[in-house]
Amino acid sequence: MNLVVGATGTLGSEICRRLAESGRPVRALVRATSDSGAVGALKEMGAEVVVGDVHNRASLEQACKGVTVVISTISAMPKSYDAERNTIRQVDEEGVKWLVDAAKAAGVSRFLYTSFSGQIDLDFPLRNAKRAVEQHLRNSRLTYTILRPSYFMQAWLGPGVGFDYENAKATIYGAGQNAISWISVHDVARFAVASLDNTAAENATLELGGPEALSPDQVVKIFEVAGGTKFEVTYVPETALSAQQKEASDPMQQSFVGLMRCYAQGDAIDMKETVREFPIDLTSVQSYARSVLVHA
Repeated sequence: MNLVVGATGTLGSEICRRLAESGRPVRALVRATSDSGAVGALKEMGAEVVVGDVHNRASLEQACKGVTVVISTISAMPKSYDAERNTIRQVDEEGVKWLVDAAKAAGVSRFLYTSFSGQIDLDFPLRNAKRAVEQHLRNSRLTYTILRPSYFMQAWLGPGVGFDYENAKATIYGAGQNAISWISVHDVARFAVASLDNTAAENATLELGGPEALSPDQVVKIFEVAGGTKFEVTYVPETALSAQQKEASDPMQQSFVGLMRCYAQGDAIDMKETVREFPIDLTSVQSYARSVLVHA
């Protein structure tokens, strides 16, 4: 049995879908307050849905019974964040550490954890929580795989963070010249499932990016060509981002700005060796641009 924690999220649900399509049994942990549509979709794909919460250690222990593999994609950011009841510390750090401990106590043989790029190394709450969980998992003596994807195309090349391709407007963080290995969330899900049968993923940390590293300026050009429309581009200087992070009092705001600062510095990942071990046909920014502009 494969337990997916964070199953109603974009990445978690995609992992569940791919596991189910490959004939693997899937157990999806959802909260009592999870979106009914997302829960229904999990049931339709054949997942066994169990109710639990990373705030409730007993529910994690129950969910891990009879499980061989635990896959964690859960995060308080961005949709479920609550400054009082669902914080980065409570979910991304303490909750996932509890999940690791529950998996170990239940005799789970494999734990796959989705973090983010190892080059994202500035000091902010989400980064600190992710690195703390990584170390806790390494110390647990469970067989582990840590996936460290770069910036998701679906998030960072979308309107939610200022890349409004429908209206040909883009907010760029930094000077726009430092390359990032933008990756599709669907490819991260493919790596997660492929890792379960690949010995190269055992007790390994995999840095994941797309097929090429492109600067934000280059990405804008790709969208302009694909859509035949010139973009209006706004640049947010790194000095302004640093000031925003210092002024932010909320951990989620601090983390968003921290991620923007890392974006400004670039995040290029060489995928040659990884693709040799995991023969996955990575989604290009060009392909992503064409797919979203068709519906724009």
